[in-house]
Amino acid sequence: MDIIQSIIIGIIEGLTEFLPISSTGHMIIAEKLLGVKENDFTTLFTVAIQLGAILSVVVLYWKKFFGSTNGGNRWGFYAKLIVAVIPALFFGYLFSNKIDALLESTTTVVITMLLGGIVLVLIDNYFKRPTVQTDDAITFPKAFFIGLWQVIAMVPGVSRSAASIIGGMQQKLTRKLAAEFSFYLAVPTMLAATAYKVLKTYKTNPQVLMDKHNLMILGVGNLVAFIVAMLAIKLFIGYLQKHGFKVFGYYRIIVGIILLLMMISGSLPR
Repeated sequence: MDIIQSIIIGIIEGLTEFLPISSTGHMIIAEKLLGVKENDFTTLFTVAIQLGAILSVVVLYWKKFFGSTNGGNRWGFYAKLIVAVIPALFFGYLFSNKIDALLESTTTVVITMLLGGIVLVLIDNYFKRPTVQTDDAITFPKAFFIGLWQVIAMVPGVSRSAASIIGGMQQKLTRKLAAEFSFYLAVPTMLAATAYKVLKTYKTNPQVLMDKHNLMILGVGNLVAFIVAMLAIKLFIGYLQKHGFKVFGYYRIIVGIILLLMMISGSLPR
């Protein structure tokens, strides 16, 4: 992987991490179209580059995570995130090797892109009467069930953002609150996923992490993803409140069909 490929993929990650269209799915397709060779580093890159986008949440919601305005509620906020991330930690560890194998599958991305698109087109017809308006009203059971929904996104192409937002709406959260809680939940989830992937790579092929070129590529990709994600988050919250999910559903269906045709024609590796 070279620096230009890293920048392009960083832009894609930053734009798509918080939209319900699957950042991992887009990165897998981008890597194949850019001719990036599959190896231990690219598998690590696909996971670790998401850390840059996730850190943008910490910056944008700094007061929520560390500010004095949270008062005594801050520890309750942290506790809910811990409860919500438990399912991802458990199933991520349990199915780690299978998840890595799916990261190389274009077919999986095409299928989940299409199915996810259909779900998003229809989802606005449900969950029309939210009752949970604030963070304090999110109970521990609700946080845990949102975390269970997030587990679905371990399959590339599903979208962590879409799964956790829909999970939040299913638990009666408003669209805005469900989206924001999804952003918060991304922080411990992706920190854990990145740390685990780095540790796993270090144990199996430590040279990947010792290579200065690899570290530079990873650093540039994360920096680009961080900057782009800052803009994407602000735009997404406003759009979601006014217009809902349909446009993202149609986008996923169109992209899924294009990818399917490309795969059938042989211009896109399976």
